[in-house]
Amino acid sequence: MPLRSCRQSMCQAPAGDGRAVTKVLLVVQQLRRPVPGGIGTSVRGLADGLRTLGATGVTAYAGRSGAAAHPLSELGLPVRLSALPARLLTPAWDLGLIDVPRGYDVVHSPSLETPPVRHSALAVTINDLAWREVPAAFPPRGRRWHEAALRRALRRADAVVVPSATTADAVRAAGAPSEAVHVIALGSDHLPPPDADGARALLERLGIDGAFIVSVGTLEPRKNLGRLLLAYDRARQAAADLPPLVVVGPRGWTGSEQDRRQDRRHGDGHGDGHGDGAVDDDSDSSDGASPARRLSALRGVHFTGEVPAAVLSGLYRRATMLAFVPLVEGFGLPPLEAMAAGTPVLCSPVPSVGALAPVQTAVVVDPLDVDAIADGLVQLTEDAELRSRLSAAGAAHAAAHTWAHTAKRYLDLWTGLAAEVGR
Repeated sequence: MPLRSCRQSMCQAPAGDGRAVTKVLLVVQQLRRPVPGGIGTSVRGLADGLRTLGATGVTAYAGRSGAAAHPLSELGLPVRLSALPARLLTPAWDLGLIDVPRGYDVVHSPSLETPPVRHSALAVTINDLAWREVPAAFPPRGRRWHEAALRRALRRADAVVVPSATTADAVRAAGAPSEAVHVIALGSDHLPPPDADGARALLERLGIDGAFIVSVGTLEPRKNLGRLLLAYDRARQAAADLPPLVVVGPRGWTGSEQDRRQDRRHGDGHGDGHGDGAVDDDSDSSDGASPARRLSALRGVHFTGEVPAAVLSGLYRRATMLAFVPLVEGFGLPPLEAMAAGTPVLCSPVPSVGALAPVQTAVVVDPLDVDAIADGLVQLTEDAELRSRLSAAGAAHAAAHTWAHTAKRYLDLWTGLAAEVGR
């Protein structure tokens, strides 16, 4: 399944600082969604990096919104809106009914919401192929949309960006030419300074005045919350002084009967488009996911929902550790966020932790092994020397991942594509 063109000259950027790139249309439809997820975070981080570099000529593009305020202005980029509302724009792109505005050298979509582009080069970021790797974590409608969207992206795009070698391998296996695939890691410095007072007030409302474990992410099946809660329960039985667990993040698709009825009503409509699924809380308990709902009332477990970014930053700073054990991730931002705050990390083998790094940056566990997760929780709770070592190693690892560096890589790619368009 070849990309639209992807000649060698088009997929390799010329030397230089890339800051002279002009006329790039950056699709930010993801920020119109109720739960923008990790892709939304990466869009904001990329915008931060572009501002740091003083890059010009990049315009944000999305459908219209009914909101009185204009949240896209927070990106610090010029904004252009489609005549269509956001809820109709992606379906129109899926059907090839509407092009993007002319006058841009490069169009870049940071997700599988890929517009048909007839007069510019098109680059698309594919964060993961999770719906293929853990299909049970996605509703049927979402799997259908993601698979069709992948085919459209590979057919329409001139270049594909992925956040890790893991995703690069998956995308090449799906049919993308090797020379078309560019690995550009994400940054870690997008969170604002910590709101210590806000974090303290939140913890006080939860009745927490000391150590705690934090888990961060959209509440959805592939985040493996059910097994984490089972592991926490077992760890608490083994270590009576195990700190409380604070689960931070918005609710995603949960696999409830209500969601399944909604899925049937929507039939073949497009999915959420952001590569995020959700944990099936009502599935058979043998998969480790169904206990999520039943165990949510466990002693010591607290759910906060989504919190402001500055409060999240404050929680990272105060936490004993981050527990993050998803079944699959194209990159995995929360571990880097925690490491940037100096917080030790317990995680499944996600690309962001640098599994091949010469220095251990995290305690890595099998996400399917509840006992291993429980053992990791106890180990990090009881071993202060290990926490100190991981805190230092993790902070150094995160410091190498800046959004300015990520933006520079994107600018170089866009420069190469724009140069080809101008020939």
